[in-house]
Amino acid sequence: SLSLSLISIPTKASSFKYSSLLRYPTLQPFSSPLSSLSLSQARTDTNMTDRVFPSSKPATNGTAPAANETFPATKSQVYGATRPAYRPQPHHRRRHSRSCWCSCCLWFTLTIIFLLLLVAITGAIFYVVYRPHRPSFSVTSLKVSYLNVTSSSTLNSKLDLNINAKNPNKKLVFIYNPVTISILSNDIDIGDGTVPSFVHGKKNTTLLKATITSSGRELDSESVATLKRGMKSNKGLPLKIKLETKVKAKMGGIKTPKIGIRVSCDGIKATVPSGKTAVTASTSNAKCKVDIRIKIWKWTF
Repeated sequence: SLSLSLISIPTKASSFKYSSLLRYPTLQPFSSPLSSLSLSQARTDTNMTDRVFPSSKPATNGTAPAANETFPATKSQVYGATRPAYRPQPHHRRRHSRSCWCSCCLWFTLTIIFLLLLVAITGAIFYVVYRPHRPSFSVTSLKVSYLNVTSSSTLNSKLDLNINAKNPNKKLVFIYNPVTISILSNDIDIGDGTVPSFVHGKKNTTLLKATITSSGRELDSESVATLKRGMKSNKGLPLKIKLETKVKAKMGGIKTPKIGIRVSCDGIKATVPSGKTAVTASTSNAKCKVDIRIKIWKWTF
């Protein structure tokens, strides 16, 4: 073990000794087998020494001594130096979600357009087959039993109203909900009433009768002044009648959904009775307009 330690760790003295032996092969300082083993090991150590530990003697050509020999980088070092920096691939999730959103919007739009076209075609067929017309209304008479404003700014009134409702259709039957009626003067409500629900047959005219009343309704000072001024006018008190209800049409065994209608009648002049005798208002210039009101969620058209 001692011989192996000496062989594996060469010193400068041994290097010099073995170098001399290599230069002068005739010299045989050791003749034992161990000496031959030491000689071969010395050659190897000499080569390693010459390669790892270069001579420290200055160069004879006058140049500066060469720097320590550098070893080539290992494979792992070269790979680490040349390996490109890691760059995460950009995510395409947003682009994918955006394309899905665009596709959904496109299909939704196409569906809406298709439904609108379907409704339009159905409406056109319905119109060609049934030729529907709106019902018409006209005021036949309006009698004012009493209409007065007390000193405490309260309104008391009673009016009797007759209205004709006409169905001009040959194939449609209108089914009405209860009708609410209001009579106004200069946008001031002077009385309300109702007409019960009814069925309006084909090519039929129905007389609607209602009693419009108001009892102890409080008015503000401006409304009181406006009413009193109209009641004293020689031209009479201008009145406006409003009817609101819902109606559905029946065609054989088919019934449509209910839609709202509003009837507005203008051009009525009334005189306030001075006694207990009712006074008939002038309705010769009364004209009624029918508007269809369609409600979609919170909006009414």
